[in-house]
Amino acid sequence: MADGPAAQPAFSLAIDAMGGDSAPEVVLDGLELAAERHPNARFLLVGDESRVGAGLARRRRAARICSVRHAPEAIPGDMKPTVALRIRGSSLRIAIDAVASGEASGIVSAGNTGALMALSKIVLKTLPEVDRPALAAIGPSARGDVVMLDLGANVQCDARNLVEFAVMGDAFARAVLGLTAPSIGLLNVGSEELKGDDRVRAAAETLRDSHLGPNFRGFIEGHDITAGTVDVVVTDGFTGNVALKTGEGALKLMRDLLRQVFTSSVPARLGYLLARPALDRLREWMDPRRYNGAILIGLRGVVVKSHGGTDAVGFAHAVDVAMDMVTHGFNAKIRDGMARIAAAAPSTAPPVPAP
Repeated sequence: MADGPAAQPAFSLAIDAMGGDSAPEVVLDGLELAAERHPNARFLLVGDESRVGAGLARRRRAARICSVRHAPEAIPGDMKPTVALRIRGSSLRIAIDAVASGEASGIVSAGNTGALMALSKIVLKTLPEVDRPALAAIGPSARGDVVMLDLGANVQCDARNLVEFAVMGDAFARAVLGLTAPSIGLLNVGSEELKGDDRVRAAAETLRDSHLGPNFRGFIEGHDITAGTVDVVVTDGFTGNVALKTGEGALKLMRDLLRQVFTSSVPARLGYLLARPALDRLREWMDPRRYNGAILIGLRGVVVKSHGGTDAVGFAHAVDVAMDMVTHGFNAKIRDGMARIAAAAPSTAPPVPAP
């Protein structure tokens, strides 16, 4: 597998050139931007060789760091994962196979989310130390960027899963956000120690006694996510997905209300002109392209999912996230963290009888 003791991968990332609403053009435009930021990277571009090759010829920077591998098929966005699993000649499958064989360190795709998750779990498999992979993403808060996981990969989780998510979230915040000591919180119905069910209380106890203890802030509530109370928010996939969709809806509502307010009258339009510099800064801060790229972590290889409708800037950001994970040895950090959790756990071996 890509993260084992095998030889250095030939490619930094495998790229699904045919995934997304406007593939391969947006993918190629994104790689043209990414090539400027990562001139020493090597990308394996998988897709229709004639279309991808012709597009690459018009993008000088991307062409310098990309190699093309033909894929005779592409997985449409509405295809069921069970069907996608059977198409071995798709651009998505060939790109994932390159990670599984150790040829590439990770994959970025803007294609079918369900197919990417299913194929990645089955072909790449989880790290030996990890029970379940988690879906993570970065979002805005009042204090900067915040990492949240799980966002829907695991609807039901036990205490062990939550502890693993905390380890993976810590590694992700260090690798991608560059934090040296990210703070961690468990999402709960209250901040008091007695709140919540048995699994979150058990997970909190394990985290307090682990190497993450100094940075573990205990239980947090929903409003703490956007307040930036912690750098890493840990929860089960059901709760995380609800929180994610609620936050996205709140942001859309805010944008719609601002548009209504500043177009409601002539004085309002004049007010918009006066406030425009500040609003432009707010728009830049809240730009969804800055947060493009959901990450399936805990697998034997880096897996980043770009939004299917993103533009070149958004796709380049997803590539940036994947490159940060590869460059900073993300999976090695997870393995180290899980080993330290295991070492701190009470021994379950039977006592040795006295001589």
